[in-house]
Amino acid sequence: MSIDLTQRPPRSPRVRLGGYVLLPRMLDKCRAEIAGKNGEYHYNCPLDQRFLSFTGIDHEALKAEAAKGLGDSDMFAWIEKSALHKRTDYEIAHWSEFREAAVPSDNESREYISAQIAKAGGAAREDIGTWFDFLDFDDHVSFGGKA
Repeated sequence: MSIDLTQRPPRSPRVRLGGYVLLPRMLDKCRAEIAGKNGEYHYNCPLDQRFLSFTGIDHEALKAEAAKGLGDSDMFAWIEKSALHKRTDYEIAHWSEFREAAVPSDNESREYISAQIAKAGGAAREDIGTWFDFLDFDDHVSFGGKA
């Protein structure tokens, strides 16, 4: 079950699996890396590490499990079983809402995102405020979408 991220972006960071934002996107990047088709996308990036840290999952162990060709539901079952930090539905929902609303909080990050948006032709866009907004925008324009 591989994915070719040279042809299309991974799922939006907003898409949830088991209540977790980021997880489906991270699985897409992991599977693409295993297949050698990750393009510009990086598995175990700082955003992926937020999920891995929250759950207590080792990125290499997750990659080894994904290499077996498991689908999303089987991967989620493995994560629930293997997570060092067992989370309640409430904790997962709260964490996911927090991650979805997170904004670049330092000047360097804000300047980087502003420059990337402007470079892609979106300087006039005022609707890109969160990290997830930026990732969705970047995925869209990277594959020929209009800024």
